[in-house]
Amino acid sequence: MAVIEAQGVCLTFQTADGPVHALKDVDLSVAPGEFVSFIGPSGCGKTTFLRSIAALETPTGGTLRVNGMDPDAARRARAYGYVFQAPGLYPWRTISGNISLPLEIMGFSKADRAERIARVMDLVELSGFGAKFPWQLSGGMQQRASIARALAFDADILLMDEPFGALDEIVRDRLNEALLALWRKTGKTIGFVTHSIPEAVYLSTKIVVMSPRPGRITRIIDSPLPPDRPLEIRETPEFIALAHEVREGLREGHGDA
Repeated sequence: MAVIEAQGVCLTFQTADGPVHALKDVDLSVAPGEFVSFIGPSGCGKTTFLRSIAALETPTGGTLRVNGMDPDAARRARAYGYVFQAPGLYPWRTISGNISLPLEIMGFSKADRAERIARVMDLVELSGFGAKFPWQLSGGMQQRASIARALAFDADILLMDEPFGALDEIVRDRLNEALLALWRKTGKTIGFVTHSIPEAVYLSTKIVVMSPRPGRITRIIDSPLPPDRPLEIRETPEFIALAHEVREGLREGHGDA
């Protein structure tokens, strides 16, 4: 069974200036364990689609299923964790306290919280920083803490909306490597929004190219790259050819707009 299944998904926002067609006829099937990146120009609906999966937006047409449920039921079943563009950490809570917050809301015991916090902090390489406050950490470390928080209740799906977009290239490369390692270790299904062609190609098993508004999928590209990807893979002919295919898909989308 597909983890995420979209059929003819449309979403229109009603505004004072008239309707805004954010998504149109989106069809997509995501299998368990896939790493799927959504790429396209600003305003193409990639974040809107991710938010629809997370029940933060409601499609106005078509069907969308997450783990066989409608998105709102999947939210109640804690089917996914969500990582936003900004870390969104509470400054008055320690890093451990921030990671603990959803677990507290869900009613996990203190012992269970402590075990989960230790495990996810090790996964994102933040062990030893639990007593620090967000302002004492770099931007990259804060974003890793945000990822740990989303992983803490061990959902099968991780949804990530441009989590590394505000970071410098060196930190971004390091976190791309860390995210791939985390994905291989956990086997989670990941939906990842990005504006970066190299990032999409480096991370993904499947790349979904979207057009300018109304957001449509213009091309779905299955990656031939192996799961084990050192950064140096970006210099190989296979990587360069795949990046070229993504770039051509983006051009096609602009031509159809």
